[in-house]
Parts: sequence; C-alpha cells; structure tokens
Amino acid sequence: MPFFSISGSDFVEMFVGVGAARVRDMFEQAKKSAPCIIFIDEIDAVGRHRGAGLGGGKMLVEMDGFETNLGVIVMAATNRPDILDPALLRPGRFDRQVYVTLPDVRGREQILNVHMRKVPVGQDVKPDILARGTPGFSGADLANLVNEAALFAARRNGRVVEMVDFEKAKDKILMGPERKSMVMPEEERRNTAYHEAGHALVARMLPKTDPVHKVTVIPRGRALGVTMQLPEGDRYSMDKERMLSTISVLFGGRIAEEVFMNQMTTGASNDFERATQLARDMVMRYGMSDELGPMVYAENEGEVFLGRSITKQVNMSEATMQKVDREVRRIIDEQYAAARKLIEDNQDKMHAMAQALLEWETIDSEQIEDIMAGKPPRPPKDWSPSSSRSGGGGAPPVNPDSAPAAA
Repeated sequence: MPFFSISGSDFVEMFVGVGAARVRDMFEQAKKSAPCIIFIDEIDAVGRHRGAGLGGGKMLVEMDGFETNLGVIVMAATNRPDILDPALLRPGRFDRQVYVTLPDVRGREQILNVHMRKVPVGQDVKPDILARGTPGFSGADLANLVNEAALFAARRNGRVVEMVDFEKAKDKILMGPERKSMVMPEEERRNTAYHEAGHALVARMLPKTDPVHKVTVIPRGRALGVTMQLPEGDRYSMDKERMLSTISVLFGGRIAEEVFMNQMTTGASNDFERATQLARDMVMRYGMSDELGPMVYAENEGEVFLGRSITKQVNMSEATMQKVDREVRRIIDEQYAAARKLIEDNQDKMHAMAQALLEWETIDSEQIEDIMAGKPPRPPKDWSPSSSRSGGGGAPPVNPDSAPAAA
C-alpha cells in the first residue's frame, strides 16, 4: 500500500498558514490513496505544546476527523516526547506509544552479528564479549565500532578483522582518538601518570565501583590521560553508595597530584564539575540527604520554546538554599577525605602504578590486579623491550605536571 514518509520540519514555514496548508494537503492526499500509511519523522517540529509560538494545532485538527474505517494509519517518531502536546498523544490520535530504548547486552550481540556479516572477521572475535564491553551503545554506535575495527585491520594490512582491532576501535570510541604526535614534557607525563593512578586506585578499592578496564597516559581526545571503567553489566539505576564512591573516584586524580606532586593543576576541572553535579543531584533531585529528606528542590519549569530542560525554576527559600549548599559541601568533603586516606595509605601501589604507566603508557585490568596484589605487573601483551620509551623509569617524581583526565 502507499507509504507517505515526511519530516516534521517540512511543515514548518515562516509564512503564516503555509505550514497548516501543507498538513491539510498531505492528509487529503492520504485519504484519496487509502488504505495507506503516513510516517512523520521528528514530529516534535510540528507537534509541540501550544502556546509556545510555534507548531501544535495543525496536526490536532487533521487527526480529529479520522474514522476508524478510513484506512489511513499515522505513525510518527521523535526523540523528545516530553515536549509534545498532550492532546496529540491521547487515544484517538496516537493510540499506541512504543519506547525504543538502547539495546541490552543480548540485543547488542545480535546487532554486532548483523554488522559483522559485512566484514571478514577472525576466529578469535567473540561478539558476546564485545557486547558486554559496550554498555550504552546504540545500534549506530555498534555499526561504527565494526567500521572502525575494519579500518584498524586495513591499516596493519590484515586480511581479517581480529579481536585486537575491535579493542582498539572500542578504546577510540570510548576514550577518544590517540594523539601520539603530541610531545608532552617528561614532568607533565609524570603528573598525568599519578593523576590517572589516583583515579584507578580509588576505583579499585572502593565498593560498588565499576571495574577499571584500562588506564593510559597517551593523550586521547581533549584529555592528557584517561582512566576507563567498564560496568560488568547493564545498569538502570544507581544507589547512594555507588554515587558516593563515584564522587571519591573523581577526586582521586587531584588528590594524587597534591600528595605526590605537591601542587594542583587545571587537569581536574572536569572531575570537580562532575563530582559537584552528582552531589548536588543527590541532595536536590534524589532525596539522598538525611538533613533535607526525600524532597525535590529544583524542578524543570517546562519552558516549551527553549525545550523544557534549558530553564530551571528553584522553589525554595534562601535558608533552604543554604542548607542545600551545606549538604553538598558535606558530601564532597567526606568523599574527598575518604579518597585521600586511601591514596595516602597505599603510596607503594600508587608509585608502582605510576611507574608502569610511565614505562608502558597504557595498563589494563590484569596489570592493575598485579599491582594491587603487591606483585610486579606483567608486561603488556604486545610489548617488547625494544618498544619501551625512554624516561619511563626512575624514582618517584618531585616536579609538578598538569594533566586533565577523564575518570
């Protein structure tokens, strides 16, 4: 049967009445071609809340006149259902809503199998392991992963795409592309190594934190170093203890700089931003404060024109705002102190981890396990003595460095 596919933005017109006329024309054409299907992509462009100075009423009127036996089925898609007019979503207009969420681990494995058919894959590639290591990836992300892995295989003139290519592709997507051409002063590398070791050690020792998958001092994306944690499985909510541990992990980098480098750098700015936002959300949105109780202190005002999430309306007194600030400060101070104690009590492990990072630039979970067990870390799988960089060894540093880091 006829299938009419149109984008919501096609109806938007600066001249008054033209957009409404286009909606009418489309529905008239559909009725003449019945039975048929109309698909409107990005319907939020034409179906927003009324009263915002745009969109809204055109679709409502046309969809009201539909009879059940007319033979026209209307389908629509949007990533922003929260800004659609409620009248548009009622039964009789759109009777059914289907939420398409990100795929779970089984879904990711099946999607990977589909995309892997297009490339020659080696015997060692295991889609189930790749699926477990890519939580939060959408179908498009997984297609990109396979494509990037194929590019890595092509660069090394490989005949098939092997597991190592997929690992490199995953690291590139999650942590950003390597910037090996960037020449970093040795003292800055040392600072980066201790910064990342601080994140990794705190993450490894606190309860309810995601396992540390990889730590690198190779600049990636906009960061000078990255500590990557990968969850063991898909997670749909966070509890209080996990959030507190996450805040401590974020502070680990700056604390390591203070303890071992005797200085502070700008590298922890993103860590602080995320930690502060997490602590503030715990108090203001999630009711995780004994002092303020289970109450929401900040709400979205619902400003339709700006997209609902842009503006915030704070419904509380000055005294309550001061209480909120005190609670946020208390959470941050307590987690900062907990992370500092862990780092100061495990200085030998910090030195060993930083030393391994300076020598090999990247260490994985197995090497971190060796260090935490007090054993010398095993060399990387693809490492040979001739590939070692100069300046990797030596005593604990005394000179400061600057290093941004993603936790």
